Amino acid sequence: MTSIHQDKKIVVLVGSPRRDGNSATLARAVIDGAAEAGATASLHFLDDYISGFLTDERHAPPPNDRYAELFLEHFLPADAAVLCTPVYWYGMSAQAKAFFDRSFSFIVNGYPEAEQVHRRMSSKRIGVTVASEETYPGAALGIVHQVQEYSRYTHSEFVGLVHGSGNKRGEIVRDPRNPLQAARDLGREIMTRPYSDYRMDSPRSTRVWPE
Repeated sequence: MTSIHQDKKIVVLVGSPRRDGNSATLARAVIDGAAEAGATASLHFLDDYISGFLTDERHAPPPNDRYAELFLEHFLPADAAVLCTPVYWYGMSAQAKAFFDRSFSFIVNGYPEAEQVHRRMSSKRIGVTVASEETYPGAALGIVHQVQEYSRYTHSEFVGLVHGSGNKRGEIVRDPRNPLQAARDLGREIMTRPYSDYRMDSPRSTRVWPE
């Protein structure tokens, strides 16, 4: 039987420096779910690639790190991307924010392949996993809002959020809401999970789910 995810590529980005932390635990669950569906999934810790922030490139070169490799060789070719970040001050980690900010270097008019980059950034399926000390759902809202607006801006589809709680490394496995299973489901379903975001003039059925 042919897998529904065959030939699909999923990139999973971890915004925490902890290799054994809660964000990494959720990320590996996403990878496991993607593998179950037959997708090619890759796991990347952002601080392996990013050592600095966006510069004013008219006066200073970009940091000498591996960001271009991550963005051009892993993110752009992917059909779907999942960002796994802890909550830091009710927002995403600095590494995660820098991932989005640094993409500016490749979409400005001065970059010779900017038009192609624009096209390859769009139409992805986007997911997020968030690890926070608090069970309070609002702790993740700043991250959700930013990724949702990024998705809308790039004509991508923000199809899934997993929010788990834990503070000590790996403690998220004890969350009774079972965020690891939810992360696994996200990885398995990311290319097929239904998505809707209607406007007033959107053609739509009177039903959400088929009979």
